[in-house]
Amino acid sequence: MNMTEVEFSDRLLSLDHILGKFAYSLTREKTDAEDLVQETYLKALWNQDKYVNNENFKAWVFTIMKNTFINEYRRSARMYMCNNQSEESLYNNRARSSGFDDPDSAYSILEMSQIINRLSDKFRIVFKMHYNGYKYKEIADVLNLNMGTVKSRIYLSRKKLQEQLDM
Repeated sequence: MNMTEVEFSDRLLSLDHILGKFAYSLTREKTDAEDLVQETYLKALWNQDKYVNNENFKAWVFTIMKNTFINEYRRSARMYMCNNQSEESLYNNRARSSGFDDPDSAYSILEMSQIINRLSDKFRIVFKMHYNGYKYKEIADVLNLNMGTVKSRIYLSRKKLQEQLDM
């Protein structure tokens, strides 16, 4: 027997407080967390017909939130890269902020950025999140991975970067 729309909405709204906390742990910004909760509500309501009663409702909704966050992170990363595609733009944006003054250093940064973007999703996302300041535990929680897997992927990403730069 499936839930009625009212029962479904009531169960969804009963998760408001813990969804808000989880969203904040992902975004670290109050307004972004609120937006993520709203987006999760919308997606859950749009996909109500896909929920099977014998599934864990809370886990189902949290998975929607996590996937929404990850997809938004990927979209933001693509948008950032699209806005900064030219070598000159990359040099101007990265070289000064990293303290590198010579063109060779700027080229290395461009080269590293291209190598990072060639990594498979499972390595690139973890590596970029770590680079952007997320702690191992936060990455593990967001991506639903073991901490050892996160550390391993970051290590392997660094190793792949180093191998490519040594060529």
